[in-house]
Amino acid sequence: MAPSFVALSLFILQSFLFSSSSSELHRFDHPAKKDGSLSLLVVGDWGRKGLYNQSQVAEKMGEIGKELDIDFVISTGDNFYENGLTGVDDTAFEESFANIFTAEGLQKQWYAVLGNHDYRGDVLSQLSPILQTIDSRWLCLRSFILHAEIADFIFVDTTPFVVKYWTQSEGHLYDWREVSPREQYIDNLLKELNEALIESRAPWKFVVGHHTMRSVSEHGDTEELLENLLPILKENGVDLYINGHDHCLQHISSRDSSLHYLTSGGGSKAWRGIYIPNDDKLQFFYDGQGFLSMQLTKTSVTTVFNDAFGQALHELSLTKQFLNYL
Repeated sequence: MAPSFVALSLFILQSFLFSSSSSELHRFDHPAKKDGSLSLLVVGDWGRKGLYNQSQVAEKMGEIGKELDIDFVISTGDNFYENGLTGVDDTAFEESFANIFTAEGLQKQWYAVLGNHDYRGDVLSQLSPILQTIDSRWLCLRSFILHAEIADFIFVDTTPFVVKYWTQSEGHLYDWREVSPREQYIDNLLKELNEALIESRAPWKFVVGHHTMRSVSEHGDTEELLENLLPILKENGVDLYINGHDHCLQHISSRDSSLHYLTSGGGSKAWRGIYIPNDDKLQFFYDGQGFLSMQLTKTSVTTVFNDAFGQALHELSLTKQFLNYL
């Protein structure tokens, strides 16, 4: 557990009670290990009360989490299916999270963003510190900065970007409290994201969101993110964009920048047999359940794509030198 957890809890309580339509990026600090390294897991699209192999994925996450002595876990959204939580007393929180991710290796801080399915429920319940009285690992905000010494992880609330959710064309109602009006919210968020990336002095810059930027699976590319978010990531030298949304594992590299797109949306139900090729630079695709593990130092990042049985399917290794790192 992060030493600053009590302070985080108090801050989230204040944010929850006095929130507004502002998308201000609050910053949290998570210490690296004594040797300056970090290790973590990334999982998305998992909240199905243990079904669709969610329990199997959680078991293997626990084994690898213990082996790597992870510092924290990242959730890329769609935390609770099908329609988020109904309130802070919804037993789905325990049935899909607290009672599933029970392994010793997963008893670390969890940092989560919201997915589109989460927005179909009572969004404020997932953001509420009341859930921490049930399971103290849980931390979910719309958008925020996680400064982990050698890496800055910037979590971005991507659901409001997608126009079709606002038009209710899918027949679902979305909880837009504290987000509407859309244009103002997105403009503020993009401005603050750009400022945060400019100010970042960490060796590695990662952006975490729910929706795909590039994908060859069911949902494909998210055009609103390509238009509004991608230019900021490229201009500021972001190393990884990490997402869920498509229920698979995939690695796509940019053709015109050093950016890599990593999908970790295999936490439960997978879309077997769905593959829609495009002209992106596809490095790896797996249409099954699984998760990512990451190990970082100041000069290297190793990301492993693991299936539901804990087998390593693909590895991405990045290295670079940081002569002026502060």
